Amino acid sequence: METTKTEGVLSETAGNVKETIGSLAGDVGMQLKGRAGELRGKAQQICADTTDLARDAMSSSPLAVLAGAAAIGFLLGALWASNREG
Repeated sequence: METTKTEGVLSETAGNVKETIGSLAGDVGMQLKGRAGELRGKAQQICADTTDLARDAMSSSPLAVLAGAAAIGFLLGALWASNREG
């Protein structure tokens, strides 16, 4: 997953540069595209970190992760069933 995090950092940096260039040039469209790229890079980094955390949790205590996943699945199913009845 390190490549995904690296890609996120690069995307964030490129977006930041594009946003700065757009700001200097007075191009609002370029600023918005740069900001979007920056946010996409940050989101990609967060996803990579979350994946690493989930992998570490799964390897250290798989039964606890399985119980948590079952509880979340049960809650989502209960919410979905209650919305279908109402």
